[in-house]
Amino acid sequence: MSASTVRVGRYELAVDRLYDPEHHLWVLPVSDTRVRLGFDPLGVEVNGTLAQLVLAPVGTVVRRGEPFGSLEAAKFVGPLVAPVSGRVVAHNPLAVGDPAQVEQDPFGAGWLVELEVTAFPAERAYLLEGAERIVPWFRGRVEAYRRQGVLAE
Repeated sequence: MSASTVRVGRYELAVDRLYDPEHHLWVLPVSDTRVRLGFDPLGVEVNGTLAQLVLAPVGTVVRRGEPFGSLEAAKFVGPLVAPVSGRVVAHNPLAVGDPAQVEQDPFGAGWLVELEVTAFPAERAYLLEGAERIVPWFRGRVEAYRRQGVLAE
């Protein structure tokens, strides 16, 4: 576990990025104009084993709240919803070719896409940032999913 991660129950959680609390996606600024997106470990678990991942083509413009791709998993089939607006500038070919990478290394080799952001300063307010906000949210989601029977004890 590195200095930029914390353990929340059985999950390792990176706190060097921002989180979309509605869709269990993380947002990592990689430059002033680009962000990388991926699933958090809880999003990976509640979706189940990934069978297929389809990402919007490079050059596609996406808006916050709209699909940037889709996934087929054991427990969910549906859209990947963009946590921020931007233009797709890169895919992770490793994740598309082998979706198990998303499950095995969600904060590293399992990233999904990079976006050139168009409204990040304003949309940042919709994301959780900093361990003091991320950890309680994540812990609360784990407990809620356990109560609902989505997660095993």
